[in-house]
Amino acid sequence: MDNGRSFPRSGTWLAVHPSKVSETEKSELVNETHWQYYGTAGITGNLTVTWEPSALSTQSVTIELWGYEETGKPYSDKWAAKWSYLYPLATSIPNSGFFTFTPKPAPPNYQKWEVGALRIINSKYYAGEKDVQALWSSEHALAWHLGEDFQADPEAWARAQCLAWEELEDQLPNFLQELPDCPCTLAQARADSGRFHTDYGCDIEHGSVCTYHPGAVHCVRSVQASPQYASGQQCCYTEAGTLLLTADSTGGSTPDRGHDWGAPPFRTPPRVPGLSHWLYDVVSFYHCCLWAPECSRYMRRRPSSDCRSYRPSRLASAFGDPHFVTFDGANFSFNGRGEYVLLEATLTNLRVQGRAQPRTTSEGPQDRGTGLVAVAVQEGNSDVVEVRLAGEGRVLQVLLNQEVLSFTEQSWMDLKGMFLSVAAQDSVSIMLSSGAGLEVSVQGPFLSVTVLLPEKFLTHTQGLLGTLNDDPTDDFTLRNGKVLPPKATSRELFRFGADWAVENASSLLTYDSWSLVNNFLYQSKHDYSFQPLFPEETVPDPRQATEAAELCGDNDFCIFDVMATGSLSVGNATRMAHQGHQHRVQSLQPVTSCGWLAPPRNGRKEGIRYLSGSTVSFRCDSGYSLFGSEASTCQADGTWSRPTPMCQPARSYTVLLSIIFGGLAVVTLVALTYVLLRHRKRNVASWGSQP
Repeated sequence: MDNGRSFPRSGTWLAVHPSKVSETEKSELVNETHWQYYGTAGITGNLTVTWEPSALSTQSVTIELWGYEETGKPYSDKWAAKWSYLYPLATSIPNSGFFTFTPKPAPPNYQKWEVGALRIINSKYYAGEKDVQALWSSEHALAWHLGEDFQADPEAWARAQCLAWEELEDQLPNFLQELPDCPCTLAQARADSGRFHTDYGCDIEHGSVCTYHPGAVHCVRSVQASPQYASGQQCCYTEAGTLLLTADSTGGSTPDRGHDWGAPPFRTPPRVPGLSHWLYDVVSFYHCCLWAPECSRYMRRRPSSDCRSYRPSRLASAFGDPHFVTFDGANFSFNGRGEYVLLEATLTNLRVQGRAQPRTTSEGPQDRGTGLVAVAVQEGNSDVVEVRLAGEGRVLQVLLNQEVLSFTEQSWMDLKGMFLSVAAQDSVSIMLSSGAGLEVSVQGPFLSVTVLLPEKFLTHTQGLLGTLNDDPTDDFTLRNGKVLPPKATSRELFRFGADWAVENASSLLTYDSWSLVNNFLYQSKHDYSFQPLFPEETVPDPRQATEAAELCGDNDFCIFDVMATGSLSVGNATRMAHQGHQHRVQSLQPVTSCGWLAPPRNGRKEGIRYLSGSTVSFRCDSGYSLFGSEASTCQADGTWSRPTPMCQPARSYTVLLSIIFGGLAVVTLVALTYVLLRHRKRNVASWGSQP
């Protein structure tokens, strides 16, 4: 703002989702549920906000309320997002780190804001001054500041708001049709990490605190917002791994008109991270489900996705010294030294490249095997992200467009054409706009890389990870189109790997040291002078063979790496990486779903699992009788064995018996009358024939 005099530095600003801001850089609403239910039945008293005093270098602070709204016609050029300063809660109070107050209804001109946040600033700034250092609270429902009409009858007030939301929803475009189907099982949802990511509001890794989804232990959200309406999918699962649907439970997964994580360009509704989601999906949930008993209205407009159209992503991996398992399941070892094309896909111009080097032992000499030490990816004109092992400690390092990234402040980054997540110091997840995903982790002395591709990439891939077309026999395809046989020798496969060396003009990798420049930039991308150890040339001593067999069992990758490096720890890392790959492949196996099966009217069903082999049984309410099958089984072809039966009013046994015996009596009487009449007719005829 002063031409760089007071801040003579430059850099890149990255957006952070409100929920991901560091705890030390925001204020905390103590007992946040109390804030968001304030004024409803039995929820009164004081509210408290706390913060870290050292985060603001001042003796006194001002606490303000800000409101968020989106104005203009939805999905038009006039639709705009706006933060507004509303009023102060306290001015010039000591910077003690906490503030307690008793809420009072706000003046009528502030009642339209139902979503907002507190802001704590240095008291030297005037109220509502923008672009100053501040500590914000989380965004929340402003129940505590709503008017006397809300506090007098919160249920009636909320019902009116729910009905108004329902009317508005019916006027807006149907966003549900462009959302991806949910994975069928919890295992699929957790394994398909290119397209789905943990919903922080219901995370099995953090205790499964699923406030809004009772009965669920884990939820995921679609990583990418839908293309036209920037909406989001949510999928929740029970402890048994079953997809939980709103048609069966209020804890079921609900799609979102506004994707919680937003979407580029982020500043335009409904793409504003967190806040658009609050306005169109969360506050309405409060109105209909939490403050008023109208949840069925909400669920009808936010129905769960079933999984009948879900197709799991395809998986390929590279790990160890290095070993490759292609998308179609072929596997081979290629321990070349150089930089190689792991994957190219012309469909989205996706490129994944890797650098392989020998391991340097503590004694100094190098092995005759190599492993991945760097992996880089770009899709279309996206940013370039590289994950590599760096320094003497061989720590994981992430580079964005050849610049080292720091994750001291955040573990999730919204980048150009991708999302980046660093959940742990030894693992990085890259989620691309196409739905493709990469997971790069440290396994022993090398990197392990897993690539996930949606089904749309079928027939569009080439490189060391093979040709994705459900045919493993053509996975060893050279650049010129020639295909090596599936039983190619290790030396032939070595030539196949060398053929996929990266060219300097298309390299995505970084050369920011003399060693990298001299060894990879100025040299051939494949080191023809490096002589690796081929599997048929391994001649282990008996002791080493025994140790390898005990550790590896029948895992040939593990055995080879012990032979090639003489290290059991390297072999064990390879074994674990391969097992991880196999487990994920198993998790991503397709399953058949028959879709949701309705309960009978005036009855109920038992069972909420709708996958092949699952059975749903039916019961009628008291006073009704079941007409139809008592159970239905999901068949392998995706259809139910029996339709939903009917429950019809049941008659009492006395009435039923009266009807039965009365009917029999009538039939008997008619039959007896008929017999008597016939008998009389024969007698009359015989009398008439006598003289």
